[in-house]
Amino acid sequence: MANILGNLQRALLLGVGLLLLVIIVFHAGTASSDAAGWGNGFLRFAHAWAGLLWIGLLYYFNFVQIPVMPTVPAELKPGVSKYIAPKALLYFRHAALLTVILGLAIAGHMRYLVEALTFQEGFRLIGTGMWLGLIMAFNVWFLIWPNQKIALGIVEGDADAKAKAAKTAMIFSRTNFVLSFPMLYTMVTQGVIGG
Repeated sequence: MANILGNLQRALLLGVGLLLLVIIVFHAGTASSDAAGWGNGFLRFAHAWAGLLWIGLLYYFNFVQIPVMPTVPAELKPGVSKYIAPKALLYFRHAALLTVILGLAIAGHMRYLVEALTFQEGFRLIGTGMWLGLIMAFNVWFLIWPNQKIALGIVEGDADAKAKAAKTAMIFSRTNFVLSFPMLYTMVTQGVIGG
């Protein structure tokens, strides 16, 4: 078992294999008879998975990396800034993009995209969540990531530029952290609580 679970690619393949098994066991007979329902369900699963990756990394940055970095000895900080943070930020920004694409695909598939984005009756709650998610994704790609590239030395910058970029990235990361609470609430409660 350690041979499988000790390797990320093998564990990922095992997880996807189990996903396919569950889909076959529970939906093999209904996928063709209710393709729209199955498609909606799969889009929701993929959206939730990408969102978990995105928000999970956001929480990792805000609960772990940002508070702990000041206590890390100077000689160990390059291990985080050169290896861990760039990889985490790669998954972070692409998970944000995938979450938004899949969320818009769900709204389009279910034919409520315009209604939600314009806060029409019955779609205000999900529309609020969608706009918060869009703002957060914008922050990731156009404010956090460009500043993190400077702070991490991926893009050249002197010590002052790096310090300023690190602070800007942190402020927008914290902004997304704050926005994540109402965003998650509105996404999860749509259809359960009127809106």
